[in-house]
Amino acid sequence: MDRLSRALAGVDAANSLDPNRIEVDGRETPAELAYGRRMTSMLERIAPDASELLRLAVRAQHIRRWEIPRATYPMDRGGYLRWRKELGRKHAAWTGEIMEACGYGDEEIARVGSLLRKENLRRDPEMQTLEDVAALVFLAHYARDFAGKHAPEKVVDILAKTLAKMSERGKQAAAGLDLVPAVRHALEAAVAQADDP
Repeated sequence: MDRLSRALAGVDAANSLDPNRIEVDGRETPAELAYGRRMTSMLERIAPDASELLRLAVRAQHIRRWEIPRATYPMDRGGYLRWRKELGRKHAAWTGEIMEACGYGDEEIARVGSLLRKENLRRDPEMQTLEDVAALVFLAHYARDFAGKHAPEKVVDILAKTLAKMSERGKQAAAGLDLVPAVRHALEAAVAQADDP
């Protein structure tokens, strides 16, 4: 195995310990293991020529996420932002340990860490691709459940915020997703809301 394959396997091994389970193709699967693989699949779909380091950051986007529950921070905007910052820091540290064990150098580890901490979103094309992939995976695999738990206007608001973070390429990919009607209608409403002057 090359070092990327070993590192991806290391991320998968960490995520296979997730106690939360979801059903994937009729089989119970650790939730973050499924998420990482879905991220990789979406990256291959929209950016098949992605760099090795972006591939690794995409797979590690939620590494060991269950270890830092949202409920451990105040349930307000400030608490959410602190939680997200801590997640980015820990995702970068945990992935860096795996990368070091697989023979990556300090600069490579720092680069993946920067991507996982979501630095330079609007100025870094790879960071934007990572953001697009995360948004597309949400739309393709998680928006249906989200829509079932929230009022339609809340779903439209969240999708509008999601679209605002995406590049034009990402938005075009979103338009091509096979979405359930509730999510498709909410996405169309979010697009119309964004286009409304």
